Amino acid sequence: MNSQSVAGLLGAIVASIVMVVAIAYGPIGQFGKPAKPASIQQPAPLQPVPAAPAPRGPVIREVPN
Repeated sequence: MNSQSVAGLLGAIVASIVMVVAIAYGPIGQFGKPAKPASIQQPAPLQPVPAAPAPRGPVIREVPN
């Protein structure tokens, strides 16, 4: 066996291990995993919005001449 065939064989082994791990831990629907119960969420109660402060006019100050 030359080095290219050994590298090809090791590459195939590593690729197959990666595929097995990806299938075991990957998100493939409900394959081998228990079904999640559907939960009904209650809407959060609305809190009153604080009123905006009253608009203020420009500040006029005396400027010495």
